[in-house]
Amino acid sequence: MKKHKIAVVGLGQRGLGWVTHVLCRPDTELIAVCDVYEDRVQDMVKLAKKHEQEDLLKYAVTDYRELLDKKDIEIVIVVVAWEKHAEISVAFMEAGIITALEVGGAYSLQDCYSLVTAYEKTKTPFFFMENCCYGKRETMLLNMVKEGVFGEVVHCTGSYCHDLREEIASGNEIRHYRLRNYRMRNCDNYPTHELGPIARYLNINHGNRMVSLISQSSKAAGLAHYIKETRPEETDLNFQQGDVVNTIITCAGGETILLTLDTTLPRSYSRGIGIHGTKGMYFEDNDSVFLHEEHYPKYSDEPKELWGNAEKYEEKYLDDAWRTEHNETHEGVFGHGGMDEVMMNDFLKCVEEGKPMPIDVYDAASWMAISVLSEVSIQKGGMPVEIPDFTNGKWLL
Repeated sequence: MKKHKIAVVGLGQRGLGWVTHVLCRPDTELIAVCDVYEDRVQDMVKLAKKHEQEDLLKYAVTDYRELLDKKDIEIVIVVVAWEKHAEISVAFMEAGIITALEVGGAYSLQDCYSLVTAYEKTKTPFFFMENCCYGKRETMLLNMVKEGVFGEVVHCTGSYCHDLREEIASGNEIRHYRLRNYRMRNCDNYPTHELGPIARYLNINHGNRMVSLISQSSKAAGLAHYIKETRPEETDLNFQQGDVVNTIITCAGGETILLTLDTTLPRSYSRGIGIHGTKGMYFEDNDSVFLHEEHYPKYSDEPKELWGNAEKYEEKYLDDAWRTEHNETHEGVFGHGGMDEVMMNDFLKCVEEGKPMPIDVYDAASWMAISVLSEVSIQKGGMPVEIPDFTNGKWLL
């Protein structure tokens, strides 16, 4: 079995997850770790020793530039603060090291264009690690869309609804970049968990594209209220990030997408996936499928009878990766209910076979750009903003 030699750059909570993932897979070796904080680097050295793999870990550094000339590094996983995503990914692509970038929003269109330019110049494989594209329900829904179960899809919804108040408020102690972002920006700062799967449903960059958006934000009150209640000693209660941001995207094919960011109010977790088509719909929050042919009009007035019925469609539409590759015993190690493992399997298979990346640099640029473009729209009072075509027309091919 080929063992891929992997470096992980950025060793916060998500970086720790990927280090653990690499250490536990039979087809990967952790060859390098990097973080600007020395204590995090040393913690990963200890973790490699715990897994009896300290001899394989050749490089443990605090400056990613020390890794750019290391020819024995095959793949780098970039898990740094959002501000550094583009800079560090470009550097590794230019060094010829296969680059896998964790998700987050962009700060400028130049960030997005720099990724595309670096890839087109170097042809270094680049993978955007949007694990939600590999979720059990998301991949089942993609199969249903492809089979025409929902008919012609005209509208999709998605959200990043996640109570992050404690993580954000603790930003100084845990050295988390979200705190400074919430103080200084107001945008949909984390759009890709929901947009990634939707982009697949609507063939974005593959026969369709996003052309414009409008965004509106509520006021910022949730974090200040939370900090007053839980951290009365804190005095800086100034935040720019609105509690709820709604973004409507229009596509070249005429479809619309509604994205919602909701991370600073008390609530349950949801990615809010909804698919609305001419033959039926899916709604995540009650995991229900409503199909005209099967359910209308009998249940049109009693929708609660369909809540939770999506599971029955797994027998026919569950994705093969979840039938053959997913191992429930791995979930505690590989994280996110198995999505990370399914995603990494797909990524490494493409590396080994020399195939195009399943989520490529054009997807990354298009999805990440929503953050900066929503910021512009909010600043302009919800005015429409054009979404660039990062494929330069190749989406039509």
